[in-house]
Amino acid sequence: MPFAPVSLSPAQERLRTEVREFLAQELPRGSYRPGLGMNAAASPEFSRKLAGRGWVGMTIPTEYGGHGLGPVERFIVVEELLAAGAPVGAHWIADRQTGPTILAYGTEAQRRRFLPAIARGECYFSLGMSEPDAGSDLAAVRTAATRVPGGWSLTGSKIWTSGAHRNHFFAVLCRTSPLGADRHEGLSQLLVDLSAPGLTVSPIRLLDGSHHFNEVVFDEVFVPDDMVLGELGSGWHQVTSELSYERSGPDRFLSSWLLLETFVREHGTGPAPGVAATIGKLTARFWGIRQLSLSVARALEAGQGRPVEAAMVKDLGTGFEQEVAAVMHEVLGYDPLPESSSLFESLLAQALLVAPSYTIRGGTTEVLRTIAARALGSSR
Repeated sequence: MPFAPVSLSPAQERLRTEVREFLAQELPRGSYRPGLGMNAAASPEFSRKLAGRGWVGMTIPTEYGGHGLGPVERFIVVEELLAAGAPVGAHWIADRQTGPTILAYGTEAQRRRFLPAIARGECYFSLGMSEPDAGSDLAAVRTAATRVPGGWSLTGSKIWTSGAHRNHFFAVLCRTSPLGADRHEGLSQLLVDLSAPGLTVSPIRLLDGSHHFNEVVFDEVFVPDDMVLGELGSGWHQVTSELSYERSGPDRFLSSWLLLETFVREHGTGPAPGVAATIGKLTARFWGIRQLSLSVARALEAGQGRPVEAAMVKDLGTGFEQEVAAVMHEVLGYDPLPESSSLFESLLAQALLVAPSYTIRGGTTEVLRTIAARALGSSR
């Protein structure tokens, strides 16, 4: 697998310094409750401030209101935001995934409508992929759109839809032609207004009562023709091509980083035997996965898709995130409480609840390893 070493330019290092200075001013330590990676809170105000600095829609071309920068620059900004536990939840999906997809497959009218608003930090998207009976098998989706005058009538449901209760639109993978011998054919993507008549959003609460995920049900929701994303029947190709953005970024290994950092801040490495070595081993693994992720960002910058490498980064990264939570729990020696005055214990309690989902969202471990195994087998 071509994971090429990556070094950052002086300009890219200056960008990192700028982001850190911005965060020190806007989110001084102790002034807010940091979140765990992309599970952090949603703050439209903070998203607009980031956009004002040019740090949302960074890879969108300037002609569409973006900043024409590359995936490596975005990697740097995102890494700093996630490491700080900043409230990036509002613009997250639109910036990471939907914006690049609309740029690649959308009509000119869709680009003009959505991309400038995304870059301003004012238009938020969810992803409409998983379904109650399909799980991570996207080819098994049953949500269907049928032709009606002027557009499509959408019926079905999506599950585990992050932020659907507060976002504006989402890209829905659905069937626009009957299921045939090849399940991957006949799938399309529609851009659906989350406030459309006939659409119902119901919360799926986590064990701690927090609301991040939703079930979205469509009952003959009308979607106009100009909201078809890409070519009819090309939904499978489009969805799988955007997974390189979803699977390979810093969000796949930084969700638990604050646990390590906060533990050291609150407890040091301590006199307990083996703790320093444990912290060192986890940090070394983190750095290795980070370099793999940065390598994929550099390849994307060069216009090279890296779906297999992205799958490997996601597999290694989310497994690492789960291990950090488990190891920190063992080091602590007792069950933490979410309302603890200790930031470390509060974050650890949250991590223990959500960590099982890390290896499911964005593709299960089994799916990712199958992708890697097939690529390795074909290269022999």
